[in-house]
Amino acid sequence: MTTVPIDSRDGVIWFDGAFVDWKDAKVHVLTHALHYGSAIFEGERAYGGAIYKLAEHSQRLVNSANIMGFKLPWSQAEIEAATLETFARSGLADAYVRPIAWRGSETVGVAARANSIHLAIAVWQWPSYFSPAEKLKGIRLDMAQYRRPDPLTIPCKAKAAGLYMICTLSKHAAEEKGYTDALMLDYRGYVAESTGANIIFVRDGELHTPEPDCFLDSITRQSVEALAKGMGLTVNRRHIRPEELPTFSEAFLVGTAAEVAPIAEIGPHRYQPGRISEALMHAYMAEVRPGLSAAAE
Repeated sequence: MTTVPIDSRDGVIWFDGAFVDWKDAKVHVLTHALHYGSAIFEGERAYGGAIYKLAEHSQRLVNSANIMGFKLPWSQAEIEAATLETFARSGLADAYVRPIAWRGSETVGVAARANSIHLAIAVWQWPSYFSPAEKLKGIRLDMAQYRRPDPLTIPCKAKAAGLYMICTLSKHAAEEKGYTDALMLDYRGYVAESTGANIIFVRDGELHTPEPDCFLDSITRQSVEALAKGMGLTVNRRHIRPEELPTFSEAFLVGTAAEVAPIAEIGPHRYQPGRISEALMHAYMAEVRPGLSAAAE
């Protein structure tokens, strides 16, 4: 089956307050964001005609802009309204939603305080980051070469485009070796996250998940933690050392794109997608699709 390139699809994109044809949503080659990474974005999903936790994602977009030192020309309420209208125009019930804001092309140089701020919102069909078959058998992760940096060196609480460069490199390296993704440590050597999702481990019926003090605290992880607590499970947020990896019985990724994805391998370590991973995977799908039985995805 031929896949249409993402820049050649049909439809419309909300671009600086107006809807433009999908193929005409373009920026100049000298745009500051292209040269210096001054862009922030969100990843959202719609299920059954509703965007999951739109307000939380929109608020994080605004927060990211503030951290990056620019003010969005639209309020959070206006961004949410534009997102909903873009989603409605897509005609989709299940979809991926991508708002992105960036500094424009008035000047090219490290300093760009006077550059205009732009915002675009696109909606398209994008299945789960991992296929159903991968989820059922558990995905395979390599250990990444690159680490999540010290918060004193990056704006780690912003969902900023430039911060994903080492994620792309790490995922490509893992794929070249036959893995699906890679697990990144942080600058201190603690377990951090994968290239695009947070991670949760299971040991003795309790959940253990890295303290998000140098990377994003996933909105999906917060949802899954709440579901786990509602099921009577203990959730431990703490620093996790890599030597603990063989002591866990289950592990899974959590994120908007990944959803809840059980893990079978992390480098030399093996895990069995088990009862807790499966229960939370189904509970999350029931959460995002109200009315869906938690017993079946």
